[in-house]
Amino acid sequence: MNQDRLLALPSKGRLKESAEEYLTQKLGLAIKGGSHRGYTADLWVGAQSYPVIYQQARDIAEGIVGGNIAFGVSGIDLLEEVGGREGQDYEILFPLGFGHADLVVAVPDAWVDVRSMADLGEIAQDFFQRHGRRMRVATKYHRLTRRFFLDHHVHEFRIVDSSGATEGAPYAGQAELIVDITSTGSTLKANDLRVLDDGVMLSSQAVLVASLSWKQTTREVRLQELFMALHHAQKAATACVLIQVQSARLPQRLREELVIKSLVVAADQGRFVLPREQLASLVAEGLFAQEHAVSISSLDYASF
Repeated sequence: MNQDRLLALPSKGRLKESAEEYLTQKLGLAIKGGSHRGYTADLWVGAQSYPVIYQQARDIAEGIVGGNIAFGVSGIDLLEEVGGREGQDYEILFPLGFGHADLVVAVPDAWVDVRSMADLGEIAQDFFQRHGRRMRVATKYHRLTRRFFLDHHVHEFRIVDSSGATEGAPYAGQAELIVDITSTGSTLKANDLRVLDDGVMLSSQAVLVASLSWKQTTREVRLQELFMALHHAQKAATACVLIQVQSARLPQRLREELVIKSLVVAADQGRFVLPREQLASLVAEGLFAQEHAVSISSLDYASF
């Protein structure tokens, strides 16, 4: 077990940017020591640091499931594709709110009579009888494709590994249909492909996961507790508002009411954090009268 593989983040692209943004902007942590081409860095929480390694998202999923990485950011689709079992191999700590996409079965638009997996099963049998070979399915998701097709009683197919742009495989004559991940469907449409009516295999997004095969020490327990505390604080922040007021202008009764209803108070600075649902009563009591010089703003992340 490599103790430097404590936290793994995607190594490139939008996933890398979004993961780093979530940790630094949303959770208020710091990532230091990395370079543009570097594959290591440190996650700083105050004066405490934790090692970070950058890897391909699929490698992160394999590392989490295999117990070679303690925590990581990867997609639900990849965790399932590498054979991971939630609750046995890994635990999803919380979704990150980016990387949303569906894993889908897509066929050529010209297949006007194929609308469902049942239709595909019939076409697959006919194809085999007429051509003496199975229909080819281009995909990077071998395990999930095989399971989904067999669950829908489609047996006459052969998986073709897709090393490039999967959506171009039918046009290039490399496959008859595809299984691929899509967020908007625009790329499929541009290649004259469409998703079957019941062809959404799973909906995925980026998640922060913990390996259940990694033997946790005090350090890992502390980091997981930190992640969860910051996440819960972030969720609470989206349900709260920041009120700034010149306290000296407020009547004593209103000032005391504001302190009582606030979750966080910095009265000397005139700053108060309170749940949104408390606003109505404060408005009714006259807090937002013009002479009180009150300003209010939403909290985008838990920082005060």
